[in-house]
Amino acid sequence: MTNLQPSREVFITCAVTGSGDTTGRSDKVPITPQQIADSCIEASEAGAAIVHIHVRDPKTGVPARDPDLYSQVIEIIKKSNVDMVINFTAGMGGDIVFGSAEKPFPLNEAGTDMVGATERLEHVRNLLPEICTIDCGTMNFGHGDYVMTNTSSVLQEMARQVQALGVRPEIECFDTGHLQLAIWLKNQGLIDDPVMIQLCMGIPWGAPDDMHTFLAMTSSIPKDWTFSAFSISRNQLPFVAMAVLAGGNIRVGLEDNIYLKKGVLATNGDLVKKAVQTAEGMGCTILGPEQVRKNLKLEKRWG
Repeated sequence: MTNLQPSREVFITCAVTGSGDTTGRSDKVPITPQQIADSCIEASEAGAAIVHIHVRDPKTGVPARDPDLYSQVIEIIKKSNVDMVINFTAGMGGDIVFGSAEKPFPLNEAGTDMVGATERLEHVRNLLPEICTIDCGTMNFGHGDYVMTNTSSVLQEMARQVQALGVRPEIECFDTGHLQLAIWLKNQGLIDDPVMIQLCMGIPWGAPDDMHTFLAMTSSIPKDWTFSAFSISRNQLPFVAMAVLAGGNIRVGLEDNIYLKKGVLATNGDLVKKAVQTAEGMGCTILGPEQVRKNLKLEKRWG
């Protein structure tokens, strides 16, 4: 029998807005650079060491890749003098939406956004956050004709460029094979120590968020890697405890779940406070941004 080895020290990542179609279901999901920055500040003051940032078109709320929007968010955060570890998504630009079940081509231009590795990393190269994500795999994502698309050659090139920039990649693993891709990238020398991964559970049609699948994932992570984990919707807050029990770190935020409880819309600060309450109730110390930088060997090059 394996002894229980829960985390004693944890950091919390808050994914403040994401790229999902949540803005029409909650008025608390930040859209503009000011709102996104304010949410980052709120989450940090509530106990999140890391903020994970997407940007959206300020007029429509749809997900965007515009580097200028990222720059606006960072400038507002700088002026706040609130310390936090900045984590940019680099997942945008890997989206294919097929035409239909009977006529996959031509692609649906409204939803398809496929660009090369260099363009996907433009905002990372311009602003040099401490962390950026790399979505380590291709999968059906939710319902319909959308496919999250990340070929092995694109992943190699993105990892190579992120490494050269001195930015720490957070490898997003949505299924069991994605973890094997992460190990493959590491074995090629394209990811530096300490390796940081995020287990993204419960997303159709990736790894389900049941305990057996989660333990299968965590037991396959190399022992010297640092991992966080989350689930979506109503299982986000229970997964705070699951991540701690598995020896990992925590992610919450409106990217993954818009409710505090049934019928009650959450803010990012609300979700972070709940995560802090749960983790501290389990005997954990919540790490701040300076300790996270030290542990993960991050370089802050702004502010």
